[in-house]
Amino acid sequence: MPDIIVMFFLLGVVAGALKSDLTIPKAAYDILSLLLMLTIGLKGGMALHGNLGWHLLPEVLGVIALGFSLPLLMIPILRHLVGLNIADSASFAAHYGSVSAGTFAVALAWVEARGLPLGGQVTLYLVLLELPAILAGLWYFRSRQAASVHSASVPLWQETLTNRSVVLLVGGVVVGALYGPENGNGVTNTLTGAFSAVLSLFLLEMGLVAAETLRGLRLKHWRVIAFALVMPPILAVPGLLTGLALGLEHGSVVILATLTASASYIAAPVAVRHAIPDADIGLAMLASLGVTFPFNVLLGIGLYHGYVSMMSG
Repeated sequence: MPDIIVMFFLLGVVAGALKSDLTIPKAAYDILSLLLMLTIGLKGGMALHGNLGWHLLPEVLGVIALGFSLPLLMIPILRHLVGLNIADSASFAAHYGSVSAGTFAVALAWVEARGLPLGGQVTLYLVLLELPAILAGLWYFRSRQAASVHSASVPLWQETLTNRSVVLLVGGVVVGALYGPENGNGVTNTLTGAFSAVLSLFLLEMGLVAAETLRGLRLKHWRVIAFALVMPPILAVPGLLTGLALGLEHGSVVILATLTASASYIAAPVAVRHAIPDADIGLAMLASLGVTFPFNVLLGIGLYHGYVSMMSG
């Protein structure tokens, strides 16, 4: 039986498929997403409290290398097997090289529920993978179609770094690392105690959105759908191998593998929409949110845990 948190996602999918009038108000969704990002950052920061040091440098560099390399390795697949044009190939590379904060939240709850050993620095993986992946995807596009890119008033790196998810995640990590689990417990206990409830409501909304997105499926999209289903178990492997090579704890390896298997549907669409105006954002969202996100939440995390157990055992 799936985790109870995942059942809220399924409830949203069913309600959306039945065209129920169930909705999460936009203001409520914004609050849920803000709380989720901030709490994830705080949890990671509190685990890092007193444990920061140069020993984390190889791990940081290894994860950044994944963020830059995975999007570029996907380009030939997207161009020649999936048959996408340059703009959409760059868009998909940015989306699938980047990560899903929602998937991370589910994976974190999954790992914690099973008592798997976990390092607090896993929250950093979100930023360390997301920023390089978006930059790599957009660099590929600009290197091929420099003349067609509209000049932006805000530099790409600045736009990505000031994304609200990145600000809340990094800010939460800093605050949590400074105060730890004891000094700020009047605030942190409230936020971390409500984490599962906030995540459940967030996944309910994601289920409704996924159901709406899946209505856009057409037979002509079969290659995109195949890519969205086949790539997650493949993309999990580099994350798994990197985690094992770095000697990470079991739960940290599961989360890193889950992240490299995930696809962004928040930060990447914002960056791509502005930097690659010719890209079909709806098609990328159809793949990342309508197919890959449900696959990872329902099946993927358990599958990647099996990978880790098999290769580390």
